[in-house]
Amino acid sequence: MEHVHAKFWHQFLKTRNIEIQEGKFHKFKLFTYKILRTLLGSKLFVTILEMNEVISTESYYRYFHEASLTEKEKLILSKIIEDELEHEKMFSRQKDKFNIENIRDFILGMNDGLVEILGTVTGLSAIYPKSPITVGTAGLVVGVAGALSMAIGAYTSVRSQRQVNEGIKRKMELLFKVSKDRAKEEFLNKLSESGIPEDVGTEIVEKLSNNEDAMTNLLTEEISENEIKSALYTGIAYLVGLVFPVLPYFIITSSSLVALAFSVIFAAIALSIVGIIVSVASESLSIKGKVLEMVATGLGAAALSYLFGTLVQKVFGISA
Repeated sequence: MEHVHAKFWHQFLKTRNIEIQEGKFHKFKLFTYKILRTLLGSKLFVTILEMNEVISTESYYRYFHEASLTEKEKLILSKIIEDELEHEKMFSRQKDKFNIENIRDFILGMNDGLVEILGTVTGLSAIYPKSPITVGTAGLVVGVAGALSMAIGAYTSVRSQRQVNEGIKRKMELLFKVSKDRAKEEFLNKLSESGIPEDVGTEIVEKLSNNEDAMTNLLTEEISENEIKSALYTGIAYLVGLVFPVLPYFIITSSSLVALAFSVIFAAIALSIVGIIVSVASESLSIKGKVLEMVATGLGAAALSYLFGTLVQKVFGISA
């Protein structure tokens, strides 16, 4: 298929007397793809490939309408666009095989670790400008406590949602056994609350009146996450996030403010990486916008923390 596409573009350029450079096999590009696949995981890597297909398809579509093509060229290009759309479907099917929940937990944990601990060490740097070890140690202690808190929160959240769904299922099963009409009424109320018109809801209830499992599944969201795995991903990611803002304070022991400068640089780089991952995971093409948003909010929080630390130092007369 790709050979046919390449042949078309080769002939297209040749008829317009455009010089064609001989294609080269990019070993470095292949190596980069392998690294990305290992670091980001299959789901995110497939999403990146899918984004490339989307960009190609949109470019072909614009060219189809804007360029001066012959009827034969338009016919072939329309077939190429169909092939590219089929590629998108293939990547979507591959992507659906991978679970994104753990990626979400890792991103959430790492982002929180970055922003919270950067804010902590920034504020403490204003209070202890000559004691970077003190600032770094305090940031590390707060970070470990934060990681435990985030892990427990993720565990509780997933487990609670699962228990809520199990409770709804048990209630519906009991209603079906005691009063099928009451169960259908409950189901209709839930459909109405979700914004479905009453006449449509009534029709759905009638068609599913004898299918207890279908009605119950529509009322509850299936939770495929494992609460222990979710907690581990979130907690470990938080610890990974705190390394970037804390590390400079254990390397540069002469001045907290010098360490702070490197802390901000490291955190900005890490926030940029998180922004790229978030953008790719959400299938958004605005990577630049997401990166700017992540860096601006993270460094903005750090700036406010520094101002607060300066205020605390002056009010309480703390010096170190």
